[in-house]
Amino acid sequence: MVNAPKKSSSALIQQTNGKDLRNRAGIESYTAHWDRDSSKDTPEMMEQRKEVYTDVVNSYYDGATELYEYGWGTSFHFCRYYKGEAFYQAIARHEHYLAAQGGIKPKSRVLDVGCGVGGPAREIARFTDANIVGVNNNAFQVDRANKYTVKAGLEDQVSFVKGDFMHLVEQFGENSFDYVYAIEATCHAPDWEGCYDQIRRVLKPGGTFMVYEWCMTDNWDPKDPVHKDIQHGIEVGDGIPEMRSIKVCREALLKVGFTIEHEEDLADRDDAVKWYYPLEGKLSQCQTLWDAVMVWRMTTFGKFVTQNGVRVLERFGMVPKGTHDVGEALKTAADALVAGGQKKLFTPMMLFVCRKAAE
Repeated sequence: MVNAPKKSSSALIQQTNGKDLRNRAGIESYTAHWDRDSSKDTPEMMEQRKEVYTDVVNSYYDGATELYEYGWGTSFHFCRYYKGEAFYQAIARHEHYLAAQGGIKPKSRVLDVGCGVGGPAREIARFTDANIVGVNNNAFQVDRANKYTVKAGLEDQVSFVKGDFMHLVEQFGENSFDYVYAIEATCHAPDWEGCYDQIRRVLKPGGTFMVYEWCMTDNWDPKDPVHKDIQHGIEVGDGIPEMRSIKVCREALLKVGFTIEHEEDLADRDDAVKWYYPLEGKLSQCQTLWDAVMVWRMTTFGKFVTQNGVRVLERFGMVPKGTHDVGEALKTAADALVAGGQKKLFTPMMLFVCRKAAE
């Protein structure tokens, strides 16, 4: 692998207001996990990324989390839009829809796999009155998630812990949750079978797993150079060791023992306002004034201003070195995600609702 770090670094950033849990060396070396030229990114490089997936993902989110919050809010996911629907209203509805599809009931115990900074968990807790535990392998995000939850007054209902979704049973034990959901998170797993099997095992018998999965669609041809370049751009720009197809996702769920009760690619609906419109910087499709402020950040000029601001902050040590490079990777991702959406090669919302067998 091109200049890839061989081991995890323990270098941590110290700030005046306390301990910052981000890995400075990891942020700085994040892009070394890929060859930027998709034609030169070999299967061996992909396998090495999968072997060090925790380093890849943590390096990405250590550098990207604050950029995500600045540009998107505390729910790090896409959604569908209806005409007249504000951005954050659509984000919340997308979360409600997943909870409703799974039938989450009040007072039930729910696991959020790959919880980010906890935006969806807090929203779903309010919507369902369930008790939610979020698990995330990034210490920086877990710390922020808990702080935001205390600020929201939900600390008795929602909590967050650091953990690896490839080792859920070790952390929580078998048959521990009534429901498990994942929102655009398990795409970071080195393989779906291992991750989904852990999810199945921590579910109680008869429990439900709901997921919005990032997948390449059935239109995707890995031998097509244009398709491969889009896949590669999504991987590099979003900290994903390997993008996989809907077919592979479905097969993994079935192989570990889930029954699929419902599936749909929500991105394939004929929506007038496309899920990727904010990434295009299309101010004309904004539904509210605040949406225009947010989407402006995604315009060419908005990205120029943001990235140059980050460069200045990095120079003065106010953000970790390498944050600008992660921001450039996010720009790569945005272009690839839009192209993937326009060509129907990629979906960020392949919905599966699955059930574990009752004993």
